[in-house]
Amino acid sequence: MDLTKEYPRSVKAKVHGVVQLARTIDKAKAVVRGNVGEYSYDCPMDNGLFQFLGIGGEQLLDIVRSSKSDAEIEEKLAPVVRKKSVQEIEQWNHEWLTRRPEGRSLEAFEALRSQVAPNRTDVTTWPDLLDLDEKREVPVAVA
Repeated sequence: MDLTKEYPRSVKAKVHGVVQLARTIDKAKAVVRGNVGEYSYDCPMDNGLFQFLGIGGEQLLDIVRSSKSDAEIEEKLAPVVRKKSVQEIEQWNHEWLTRRPEGRSLEAFEALRSQVAPNRTDVTTWPDLLDLDEKREVPVAVA
């Protein structure tokens, strides 16, 4: 994964049914390879995921470093994810995809939205805004 040349997967992409995990794995792979570019690994969004899963950023980096493929990374993460029930994962996914930014996060969100998509006031979550920023289609929300 070279994040100086491509985007990480969407926050909405799932690994073992968990949103944010695919994106965080992509950023970890880029950190290990030294090409994370403008992306930040172990950022607040990654930390939210780590807290939910009960792991740390260094632990994921160790998994990535010791794995030869995406399949092996996912295999090593399976026992971590299995500690969560289907209901816990569904609740996490729903909350993570619908939570609106607050405080400093809201300031950063509004600044980025004004650059990326100033006319998209219907975009109110980081997953949607990051998708727009990374040239993914985000349907217009209907009130």
